[in-house]
Amino acid sequence: MTDAGKRTKTPRAAMEPRDYHDVLIIGSGAAGLSVALHLPEKLRVAVLSKGPLTEGSTYYAQGGIAAVMEQGDSFDAHIADTLTAGGGLCDPDIVRFTVENAPGAIRRLIDFGVDFTREELLETDPSYHLTREGGHSHRRVIHVADATGESVENTLIARVKERKNIQLFEDYLVVDLIREKLPGGYLGRCVGAYVLDTHDGHVKLLRAKTVVLATGGASKVYLYTSNPDCATGDGIAMAWRAGCRVGNMEFSQFHPTCLYHPKAKSFLVTEAVRGEGGILTLPNGDRFMERFDARLELAPRDIVARAIDHEMKRLGIDHVYLDISHKPASFIEDHFPTIYKRCLEFGYDMTREPLPVVPAAHYTCGGVLTDRRGRTDLDGLWAVGEVAFTGLHGANRMASNSLLECLVFAEAAAQDIAATMDGRAAPPDVAPWDETFAADSDEEVVVSHNWDEMRRFMWDYVGIVRTTKRLERARHRVDLLLRETSEYYWNFRVTSDLLELRNLLQVAVLIIRSASLRKESRGLHYTLDYPEPDTSGPPQNSILVPENFPVLR
Repeated sequence: MTDAGKRTKTPRAAMEPRDYHDVLIIGSGAAGLSVALHLPEKLRVAVLSKGPLTEGSTYYAQGGIAAVMEQGDSFDAHIADTLTAGGGLCDPDIVRFTVENAPGAIRRLIDFGVDFTREELLETDPSYHLTREGGHSHRRVIHVADATGESVENTLIARVKERKNIQLFEDYLVVDLIREKLPGGYLGRCVGAYVLDTHDGHVKLLRAKTVVLATGGASKVYLYTSNPDCATGDGIAMAWRAGCRVGNMEFSQFHPTCLYHPKAKSFLVTEAVRGEGGILTLPNGDRFMERFDARLELAPRDIVARAIDHEMKRLGIDHVYLDISHKPASFIEDHFPTIYKRCLEFGYDMTREPLPVVPAAHYTCGGVLTDRRGRTDLDGLWAVGEVAFTGLHGANRMASNSLLECLVFAEAAAQDIAATMDGRAAPPDVAPWDETFAADSDEEVVVSHNWDEMRRFMWDYVGIVRTTKRLERARHRVDLLLRETSEYYWNFRVTSDLLELRNLLQVAVLIIRSASLRKESRGLHYTLDYPEPDTSGPPQNSILVPENFPVLR
């Protein structure tokens, strides 16, 4: 445990935000907190979390952060591995920018106080232990045992709490972004957001010179996911409604190995287990990855997830097994203490037996279009982390490049915001949220039913393996649910469940539209109707343009 201590909530009395800030950061994971820490201390900064500060994907990240840190490895090797995993859709310049800034990002985390795991072979060896994960040609994943995200998140929270210019606010869920109204009925820059205080149920106005989306991904759109409940695509949906383009939404990464147990909700078995020798087997003990890829268990995640999905459907089984019990028990307990203890709670001893695992939605590779500074299409709005589409991941994110992206682009965005802040006018007066004629919901079952139906048909029709007919079915269903939910939104007082459902349905539309546009199989998008990549020309990104684009900058 870092010096941030246990996961505690800030007293409610200290959590009433002022109306105006220089920078409003929506999201309290590695991306949002890193932006806050890299901003000048003269700026007034607010960081919003829609639940407890730690209740985001960062905290639950088990694996680590990819960076070139050992002799024999190189930037060029890390770049090549990322480009290969990305299926031809990575932006080479963005990949190089990220990889070359990775060691510096790690050093800053160490300076902040993250205590990364060190080598154990020699007491005098000061080097850090590096593990290897799927798609990597070298050991380059620095980690804190199997709970890297927890350590990073707690450390960043501790450092942020030391900054007098940064205020942290829990239990505030953003309803929508606000754009400045210009003469002639035009809309201009982003000047804040309407925010639901989930304690008193009222929507409040927060104005800011600049707004940063750091809201994470949208994997909760699927029935099975490794993500916490907060991964509801809020930032992507809000940016789309505000007029920003989104890209590559068809590339939803499914992590191959989540623990299969009715009570093991979202519990991920990190890829590092395979990196340290874990093997995938069928119920009879036979290995099967050799039939799918020469890299076996260390193939990229899309290949491994698709192989597991194929074997489950072929044999009619609910799961496969991940076995590392051939390793010494002390090795397993030392390298994977969190997973080991958690599995014991569910009745599995990974030092003695294989673990039942299934794929689950894990990471959103697409998102809001940004440049290398984190700028979106909308003036005054930046996006950092999983919410953003930077060009780093292409058609498939390589393991442990995600936290890296948060750190590198957070610093770049903070530098850009600081450099442009003096030239930004204060936000104008904005009308408060009007709920005069809104009534309390009369049938909450509508929200819960639509939520369940959406996640199930997205899993069945827009999951690991797709077809044109499945996508058409999904589109018909999501259009209906979106209309029902929109009607509900405009007639009743908003609730957190309603807002998250509204956002997820919007994201589902974007995923289905993007998947329908891609007439090929590439990376994480695999369709039985077009099982091969399109080689008629260079690979193309799937860019969706909203009706209210282009926005004024």
